[in-house]
Amino acid sequence: MFNKIKIAVIGATGYTGLDLLLMLSKHPKTKIEYLCATKNLGKKISFFDKRIKKKLPKISSIKKVNWKNLDLVFLSMPNGEAQKLVKSLFNKNKNLKFIDLSADFRITDYKIYEKNYKRKHTAKNLINSSLYSIPELSKKKIRNYRIISNPGCYPTSIQIPLIPLIKKGLIKTNDITIDSKSGYSGAGKNLEKKFTHTNLYSSIFAYSTRNHRHVCEMEQEIEKYTNKKIKFSFNPHLLPTFRGILSTIYLHTKKKVSAELLKKTLSKFYRNSKFVKIKSLNTPLGSGNVLNTNNCEISICETNQKNKLIIFSALDNLVKGASGQAIQNMNLLFKFSENLGLK
Repeated sequence: MFNKIKIAVIGATGYTGLDLLLMLSKHPKTKIEYLCATKNLGKKISFFDKRIKKKLPKISSIKKVNWKNLDLVFLSMPNGEAQKLVKSLFNKNKNLKFIDLSADFRITDYKIYEKNYKRKHTAKNLINSSLYSIPELSKKKIRNYRIISNPGCYPTSIQIPLIPLIKKGLIKTNDITIDSKSGYSGAGKNLEKKFTHTNLYSSIFAYSTRNHRHVCEMEQEIEKYTNKKIKFSFNPHLLPTFRGILSTIYLHTKKKVSAELLKKTLSKFYRNSKFVKIKSLNTPLGSGNVLNTNNCEISICETNQKNKLIIFSALDNLVKGASGQAIQNMNLLFKFSENLGLK
């Protein structure tokens, strides 16, 4: 239907923006028209990332963008900034679509957003015009929306295994423990300003143990898909490795529900998925296999306690947890093959 769609990437020089550009530069259906940032204007993108070999536009200000000539804008901006730009453009070009990699359109109740992100939402009237999209769960709806909200990396790794199991009523929902570990790229650049603990790049660090802002996102989406409220604790950690997430989910099954049944349920649910890989029962799992891919690997493991199981879920926080998933959403939005330009 489309030849090449014309794209702008706003926030092109962060970790997420650079991974996004690396994949878009090899995508056969995209033409990158603008790369925008607030600093280093006029520089080539190869200055920031030597992996990107294709000749692309130099870094420019968003003031230089001709929005009327674009089909899609990727927003890889700090929380609070994307909503302002979308608000200013949404009604000016009715054909322009947006994929937002920040949290600005993830939370459907603006009051919850404002509480968790400590800022006002300036585009409240556009929240209902946006779709939170893990493609494996939302692909049938995506073409009805112009604003696509790309999920957080931790929530992606957690919702993919949990939602089908909760929906089927196979697990208890009143006491789930989630322990997630991420490479430090998940905290963005300028890490030293955000975390001041000793030996930052050679230690494991737990943070936001009580009120991590991804919790409200997971509560919202799990309830939306399952019509059930869940009680869980969530504890994230930063690891001294650049990329990758491993989420470890401790849960209790309902009576007479086996680990094998959980595995079969997930395998059936994701049987047509190109990127969700359900491993054999009791397979030890790490993040190594999924790095630089759009895959999410899941393993269900038995414990020495009856009806208590562990689910491991691994993905690359910069790919399936961010930029790869954004391209997957783009492919569906523009009726391309879902896995085009992804691996």
